[in-house]
Amino acid sequence: MTKYLKTIPDRCNGCNLCMSVCSQLYFKEDNPELSCIKITAIDETFDMNVCDQCGTCVDECPTLALSINKKGVIMLNKNLCIGCYACVAVCPTNSMRYFQGLTVPFKCIACGACAKECPEKALEIVEEE
Repeated sequence: MTKYLKTIPDRCNGCNLCMSVCSQLYFKEDNPELSCIKITAIDETFDMNVCDQCGTCVDECPTLALSINKKGVIMLNKNLCIGCYACVAVCPTNSMRYFQGLTVPFKCIACGACAKECPEKALEIVEEE
C-alpha cells in the first residue's frame, strides 16, 4: 500500500492556505518555510511540490532514521537522525525539507490536514495498493 498527497495544480489558486496549515500543525507557527508543501507561482499557474513517498531518501540514510510504514509513508525517527541531510541532497523532488535552526529534516507524512483545508480541492490523500 502507498499513501501520498496528490496535487492537482490546475485547481490551485495560490492562496497558500495549505502551507499555513502544515507549518502551524507541525511547528506551531505560520511560516511557509516550515511547510512540507511548497506552492510556487509560475506564470499563470502554480507548482505544487510535495513528497511522493518514492523512498530514495530511505536508501540514502546512513543511520536508518528513515523508514517506510505499513501505509507506504516515509517516516523520520528523530532519535536516530544525525542531521547529515543526505536525504535532502538525494531527494529527486526537493521535498525533503530543512530549515536553519532545526537539527533534523522534515517532510510530508500524508496526514491530509492541508487537503482538508484547501478551498479549491487542489490536494487529496490517495491510498493505492
